[in-house]
Amino acid sequence: MRALFFDGELKLVNDYPEPAQAAGESIVAVSLAGICGTDREILRGYMGYRGVPGHEFAGRVTHSDDPSMIGARVVGEINAGCGDCDACRAQLQRHCRRRTVLGILGRDGAFAERLSLPDANLHRLPDTVSDEAAVMVEPIAAAGEILDQVELPTGGGVLILGDGRLAAIVAMVLSGAGYAVAVAGRHREKLARIAALDRAHGRIVVYLDGADERRTDRYRIVIDCTGNSAGFTRALELVEPRGTIVLKSTAAAGAALNLAPVVINEITVVGSRCGRFAPAIEWLAAGRFDPRPLIDGVYPLDESRAAFAAAAESPKFKILLRPA
Repeated sequence: MRALFFDGELKLVNDYPEPAQAAGESIVAVSLAGICGTDREILRGYMGYRGVPGHEFAGRVTHSDDPSMIGARVVGEINAGCGDCDACRAQLQRHCRRRTVLGILGRDGAFAERLSLPDANLHRLPDTVSDEAAVMVEPIAAAGEILDQVELPTGGGVLILGDGRLAAIVAMVLSGAGYAVAVAGRHREKLARIAALDRAHGRIVVYLDGADERRTDRYRIVIDCTGNSAGFTRALELVEPRGTIVLKSTAAAGAALNLAPVVINEITVVGSRCGRFAPAIEWLAAGRFDPRPLIDGVYPLDESRAAFAAAAESPKFKILLRPA
């Protein structure tokens, strides 16, 4: 099959081995796959990954031990646990020490014509949810994880730091849940697009970070979506004493951190990664928000170089690959 393979360099392989269908797993033909910040970090060395990247996808099951799954349109949770440890028994496969992670750790991912995932990871899609919306279920679920982890104030006091694709999806999800949020970024065009995601309700307020040095606002909750190692330091400057910083960014580059402000200001730091797919699919089916305005291009696999270049361009948000 055709696949993008990374071994220090990303390249298109036309005769990549087909995924093996392990017991309890299904083969999925990938309809669309999304390029996200983590994929770009993998190309910089994140996780030391070698294989087929890509973890955001929508597809259709072609082979399964469960006949009812054949032909089903699906998305898939990316963490495949061992099934036997305490984390797996608590339905926390994302924290299984022996887990594989689609396109990130020990398992080939979605930048290919086909992939394999455990049946337990797959979620059927309602007919009302398009592939273009469904391909973003994974980041939408990750944004929704914030709602499971942190009690957000209803009258404001929430800042999303950053103005890239992750920040846009977090802003969309939180405003769609009825929360007023501020978004601080460095790019006017991106900020304008984020504000437009909830123009009907006006729950998203944006401002150019650093443009007005007189601005002294501090926030009860600061969500770091910058995607870079300097984001945490900036979050410390913007969170109020006894506030909470939620870290959503993953970056390959290390950073020197001064943790004294965490102690002095009694800051709570929450790491936040993957989230539950079922609520994310329900939100899309109910029309709570529409992520499709974030899509800036769809590329075939043989134009992957151009696709990744586009994903790095501002003010583009979401670039998709169409493997078939």
